[in-house]
Order: sequence, then structure tokens, then C-alpha cells
Amino acid sequence: MKFAKYETLSYNETMKINLGNKPLIYPQPVLIIATYNEDGSANAMNAAWGGVCDYSKVSIIIDRNHHTTKNLLAKKAFTVSIADIAHLKESDYFGIVSGKKVSDKVKTAGLSYSKSENVDAPVISEYPLTLECKLVSYDNETERLIGEVVNTIADDSILTDGKIDLSKFHPITYDCVNHHYIALGEKVGNAFKDGNSLKI
Repeated sequence: MKFAKYETLSYNETMKINLGNKPLIYPQPVLIIATYNEDGSANAMNAAWGGVCDYSKVSIIIDRNHHTTKNLLAKKAFTVSIADIAHLKESDYFGIVSGKKVSDKVKTAGLSYSKSENVDAPVISEYPLTLECKLVSYDNETERLIGEVVNTIADDSILTDGKIDLSKFHPITYDCVNHHYIALGEKVGNAFKDGNSLKI
């Protein structure tokens, strides 16, 4: 199947440019990690360096000095919400304001939360997709967090036949070079199917 809009130039029409040792992987997620503070209020941070690392686990790089790191090590739990277009400003706020300076970042951002039914962490109500995670490990040297997904919560408004529907759910991705948020686009193919046309 051919999509004219996404055609690439032939080899003779392009030039490869070296950009150095930069881990430029696209798209990059915008993950909102929520934890409880010592006083029971909710903290949230914006993290980009994360993804799936096993069938039921996520891996995220979080600086050891973040307030979120302190919280999740104490509670052994956290939630991960997927930032969407509707909550772009709030998601960005969670990345530019420290929980060390603002005691309840979630309420300050105008959002609400409830306690997870499965882990000791808050679920931010307005985000339509949230992973409830328990801490598996945190490496202080590499600053790599690994969490086991105990349960995933999705608003019925983003589901079709019980599955996530990206025509209803509009997550954003982070452009780490230009510092932009980009909306994910249209469907352009079918996994485990379109490549069959190249089989001999």
C-alpha cells in the first residue's frame, strides 16, 4: 500500500547528515507520573524518557533529585498518565514547576485526583488513560525506574469495542530537539499485515 503524502525521496535525492550521539527516537511519549507527598497531597511530574520494557512493565529515567523520586521510593508506587491535547498546558506545568516548591501541583494546575484502588498513588481524574504501577526497582546510578503495571484505567470515552481508539484519544508526543509538543496523526497502515506484500 502506498501513501503519496508520506513518500520518501530516492537515495540519489537525499543526503545523510551526521547529528552526533543524540538518542533521537520519535515519537517520544509525554508521561505524567503521579505520587503522594508525605502530607497526602498529590504531586505530578512530566517525564519523556520512558516506555515499555516488558509485557507488564514500564521503564522511565527520572533524576534522583526529583521530588517524585523521593515520593515513589517511599510509597513503592506511582501512576503514569498519558498526556493528551486537552491537557497540554497542565502537562507542561507539571514539567516546569517543582514539587519541592508547590505542595499540591495537581490541584494547583486545576485538576483533581482520587486514590488508586490498586496502588498507593493518586489517579489524576482528567487524564483518560492511566497506568497504576508498583515499584520494581530504582537504580540510583543510572536513574532508571522500573514499575510493574498492576492495572490500566481508561475512560470509556476513548474506547471502541473495549479497545483504545486513537480517533477518540489524542495523546501528544515531545519533540526534544525543537521543544514542541506534537499531536499524533492519522492512521497510515496496518501492523502485521501491510508488509506481507513484500514477501516472496
